[in-house]
This record gives sequence, C-alpha cells and structure tokens, in this order.
Amino acid sequence: MMLVSLGIGALLAITLIVTVSALTGKTVTLGQNQIPTSALVGTKVASFSLPGVNGGTIQAPWKTGHAGAVMFFASWCTPCQNELPKVTEFLRHHSYGSVQLIGVDEEGAASGLPNAKTFVAKTHVQFPVGFDPNDSVVTGIFKFGQLPETVFVSKSGVVREVIFGAISPKRLDSELQKLQRA
Repeated sequence: MMLVSLGIGALLAITLIVTVSALTGKTVTLGQNQIPTSALVGTKVASFSLPGVNGGTIQAPWKTGHAGAVMFFASWCTPCQNELPKVTEFLRHHSYGSVQLIGVDEEGAASGLPNAKTFVAKTHVQFPVGFDPNDSVVTGIFKFGQLPETVFVSKSGVVREVIFGAISPKRLDSELQKLQRA
C-alpha cells in the first residue's frame, strides 16, 4: 500500500512540475530528459504586419489564412549567425506548399535597418523578413526575451510549437511537414 501511495505522489509531483512549466514557458528537467515547453502552445496569437527588411510589408501568414513558421533572429545573435545559413541552404531544396516561412529581425532601433539588411544579405535568406525595431512582435506579441526562437502557427493563428534556440534543418522540416498535413 505504501508503494502505491509513493507512486501516486511521484506522479502528482511530476504532473505539477510539467503543468507549472507549461504555464511559465520554462524547461523542466526530469532525470536525463528535458521537456521544453511554452505557454504559447495552444493559444491564439495576434497577427502582425512589419516593414520588410528589403522593402514592402511582411505579415503573419495566418493573417491571410496560411499556416506558417516565424523565425526570430538578429545580426548580433551568435546562434542566429550559425542557424540561418544552414536553414537557408536547406530551404533551397524543400517546399511546403501553402505553408509560409517568414523571419523577424529584431535589430532594435539602435542598430537599425542597415544592420538587418546586411545580415539578411550575408546569410542569403530567401524568405521574407520583417524588421521589428521596437520589439512590438518579438517581446510584445510573443514575449521572447532571447533569440533565436522559431514559432509554428496554424492557419487560424493557434501556436502549434515553439522551438527555443537555434533550430536544425531536420527539426524545421519535421515541424513544417506537420503544418502542411494539418
């Protein structure tokens, strides 16, 4: 009977830890396994429009009824500098139908649009990139405190997944395929 009580107690403790993690958007470590979670998953996020780094206007894919991924980055971010060339090269050989991928460059007003343009050109980014100098999208809508981050959103604006840190081409492919099938 005592073993059953201990088992139930352990299960409740793990459930509580995972629930708190989901609500706070933190990573929970249980033994050797890390469970990254985000409070955004399952929530509907606002659509947005930003000036494009290379002109025009960039808008959230779900604003026009498309599923999409948003990659958040900046030129000063070392992991971003490593991530974007790999992702760009991978995307040259892959297509995901109506699923759209956009970037949001969070250079900040101090460094400005010239740094964003240089970084996008240097990393050969081919997908549309919006410029977020006042962090209205990065910290305003998505509440991110660090970069890079990638968010996968359904065509109705519901967050399906958030990847903290640099994303591998393999993981990007997997998540984009999930959006494509949905």
